[in-house]
Amino acid sequence: MPRAVWILVIGMTINITGASFLWPLNTIYISQELGRSLTAAGAVLTINALAGVAGNLLGGRLFDLIGGFRTIMSGVIIAMASAFTLAALHESFTAYVLCLIALGFGGGMMIPCMYALAGSVWPEGGRRPFNAMYVSQNVGVAVGAASGGLLAGFRFDYVFIGNGLMYTAFFFLALFYFRNLQGYGGAGPLEPVKSTEEKKEHRRRFTALGLLCAGFLISWIAYAQWASTIAAYTQELGIPLSYYSLLWTINGAMIVFCQPLIRLFINRWVRTLKAQIYTGTAVFAGAFTVLSQSETFAWFAAAMIILTIGEMFVWPAVPTIAHKLAPEGKAGFYQGIVNSIATGGRMVGPLFGGMMADVFGMQVLFYTIVLLFIIPFIMTKIFDRGVPQMDFSRSA
Repeated sequence: MPRAVWILVIGMTINITGASFLWPLNTIYISQELGRSLTAAGAVLTINALAGVAGNLLGGRLFDLIGGFRTIMSGVIIAMASAFTLAALHESFTAYVLCLIALGFGGGMMIPCMYALAGSVWPEGGRRPFNAMYVSQNVGVAVGAASGGLLAGFRFDYVFIGNGLMYTAFFFLALFYFRNLQGYGGAGPLEPVKSTEEKKEHRRRFTALGLLCAGFLISWIAYAQWASTIAAYTQELGIPLSYYSLLWTINGAMIVFCQPLIRLFINRWVRTLKAQIYTGTAVFAGAFTVLSQSETFAWFAAAMIILTIGEMFVWPAVPTIAHKLAPEGKAGFYQGIVNSIATGGRMVGPLFGGMMADVFGMQVLFYTIVLLFIIPFIMTKIFDRGVPQMDFSRSA
């Protein structure tokens, strides 16, 4: 990879490591330490994710207008200040909610910029820059979740302090190394599209992105259960908190060390971006089928392994398609849409899962999610019908 992509990979890893100190433990902290219900915890995470959606959209748009560096610096300052405020005021439920809102917004501003930068500084890389960013995110998840679980075993406030320190490290990395990674962003708004045909083409591309993201949303609603309802469910079954954190370590380690196997599989049998989404969605459904029978740590670990295989197909494919669909000058905006959908899934998922679990129980929740995976299959089948001239057959 080019040096610029390596810098982005390091930055993404630091950023997500800090965030992962906290986010897998939010539901546990709100329900057990602050004494709130699962539905209330889901509502708090929904608000946090809604702020993230706003940050994703604004960050992606600002990338196209003022560039990645200034947008990322704005986001990290907001996140860093919020993290240290949370460390000081985490015993107050109101302060906890307000700080999570600010963290969601600041963190949301940064992620689409980093994906857009990766695609811009290595345009010939195809799927590879987006896969590199995805892998770096999951290295951060593995390290952060494991560290957060260990810190929480001593004192929960160590988790909040660690979160702030990681954002501080990311601030200095961005300050000294991101300034020259502008990519194609920051050139200001393009001239208005004048041709009727160009306007139609842009609408067709945006419609295609919307259809694709409808299925992407369902996948994220399902995935979000692991950090919300499933986290609490493992505690009800008596599985230690450190074991739950280990599930995320398994997830991150597989994403890093299984890349050669996934690349080989894709090159030989799953060669198109659409086929990657079909395959990953089917594997996701299998993971939740296993979850419906899980009562011991071994079963949860098996379900996590299956889930991880699925996400290695789906998660890098969607931003790659978005990069291909984006008209000139819209790379940040399109990545903002994709990341806002992912954040939206994390927003809707905890509330949806919390309500389903409270009313119907965990088994019904798992079976319902398996059925919902029909939607991504349909959306992947039809999303590109309006843009037949575009080629999604290549994954690299």
